[in-house]
Amino acid sequence: MNKVQPITCSATSNLDVNIPDTEARNIVLYFYPKDATPGCTTEGQDFRDNHKAFVDANSVIYGVSKDVMIKHEKFKAKQEFPFELISDEGGELCEMFGVWQLKKFMGKEYMGIVRSTFIISPNGNILKSWDKVRVKGHVNEVLEAVQSL
Repeated sequence: MNKVQPITCSATSNLDVNIPDTEARNIVLYFYPKDATPGCTTEGQDFRDNHKAFVDANSVIYGVSKDVMIKHEKFKAKQEFPFELISDEGGELCEMFGVWQLKKFMGKEYMGIVRSTFIISPNGNILKSWDKVRVKGHVNEVLEAVQSL
């Protein structure tokens, strides 16, 4: 997929989020498996700690998982995230971006979200993507990419 079909999603703070962005900003859309787990918390904190630099680079951050909105609200509040989290309970975004995949852990196979990040331009083009993300150092790599746009 090179271009995103416009979609409106429900996010924390009782907001509807448009993808692509209707305010001419780039979107950093990061998919993560589950709220309040170690890797997902660290990744969110890294985005939080670099939030101003993303804003300065004309980019808005959205985290996406299949967690329900109430869990997202608690996770966002506890971690003091300055960005919104999108609840993709039905999996529409996960399917659209191809991040809902067969995973293996300790010999068991199951379907789950593969940690992935996408930079989406205001006209819906996917400018850069990462899949099977390793958390350490990832946010710095994404930040460098948006700053170079």
